[in-house]
Amino acid sequence: MRAMILAAGRGERMRPLTDTLPKPLLRVGGQPLIVWHIRRLVAAGIADIVINHAWLGERIEAALGDGAAFGARLRYSPEPRALETAGGIAQALPQLGDAPFLVVNGDVWCDWDPAQAYAQAGVLDAARGQAWLLMVDNPEHHPQGDFHLLENGVLAATGGRRLTYAGIGVYHPSLFAGVQPGTPARLAPLLVEAIARGTARGSRHDGRWVDVGTPQRLAELDAMLASGTIGATGPGESAGRNTSES
Repeated sequence: MRAMILAAGRGERMRPLTDTLPKPLLRVGGQPLIVWHIRRLVAAGIADIVINHAWLGERIEAALGDGAAFGARLRYSPEPRALETAGGIAQALPQLGDAPFLVVNGDVWCDWDPAQAYAQAGVLDAARGQAWLLMVDNPEHHPQGDFHLLENGVLAATGGRRLTYAGIGVYHPSLFAGVQPGTPARLAPLLVEAIARGTARGSRHDGRWVDVGTPQRLAELDAMLASGTIGATGPGESAGRNTSES
């Protein structure tokens, strides 16, 4: 199985921290945000990882190299300008293959175990599904949520619980068939279409999740990791038991 870490955003809300450093390289708990993801993926047996980048992307490649230091095989998908989420994924599809793949936003921190992606990819293949999303309870900064999760694990336009997309998902390449490589495209409209077709599923995660979108949340996460309030288990070892279908 292959994975993609999204790392092309400018990080406007994190300025001035991101004026000279790409957002995924901001450090929490003693290591860059993106390294948390890489280590968890490798621990789950997912070593083939594609990273897209735009703003200060050369710094990401210089910091991570070919991934050998982490036991990973890293490849890069540079974007002359940020293509947004769906556009970036479509651009990287030749490196991701024909099977369902895992995508992780580079600016979140989560104790979800990526090893669960294998089972979700199998479900997508068996049901001809196109998307599986990790969902979390709505945080204070996003109280309206994103999508409705039904008790059977199907994402729907109404009903069930309205939850927030965690920025972690498993996708079938067919979801991006209509996106022209090199063209900016948002992910949300594609997900809305998949939900309307009945080809999107999800699971609720009640472990730890942080959208590291502001300097304040970055500092809070760093303090929690430093104090041991979260992150007590090693990368890739936690939280599998905390993911449910409803």
